[in-house]
Amino acid sequence: MWRRVFYLQKKRRMDMKKTFYITTPIYYPSDKLHIGHSYTTVAADAMARFKRLTGYDVKFLTGTDEHGQKIQRIAREKGMSPKEYVDGIVEWIKDLWKIMDISYDQFIRTTDKYHEEIVQKIFTKLYEKGDIY
Repeated sequence: MWRRVFYLQKKRRMDMKKTFYITTPIYYPSDKLHIGHSYTTVAADAMARFKRLTGYDVKFLTGTDEHGQKIQRIAREKGMSPKEYVDGIVEWIKDLWKIMDISYDQFIRTTDKYHEEIVQKIFTKLYEKGDIY
């Protein structure tokens, strides 16, 4: 009986995968990316692939930080809203990552509704606790 219990415990531990989380910087899409962006993304992708091969449940995130004066200025110069401007660049980035076969699990955009809602909740809690004023 005890052998069966030990066997089941060991099997359960083996079935439980360790989680590995990796992310690139969230890139600032004021223009198309350069080789430095690709370098950090390829490095993160290589690590994510290695961890998957060694049995980890990998969460690989990348994305863009789409708020800032530079984006606002460039969009205005082009006669576009900031969101319209970055939408085009984000599609270009996703196409590039597809060509490079980058294996990310989620592409985060700071303009995504869920992201904005979470940030607002966090800042509200910090404000209510008196941590920001």
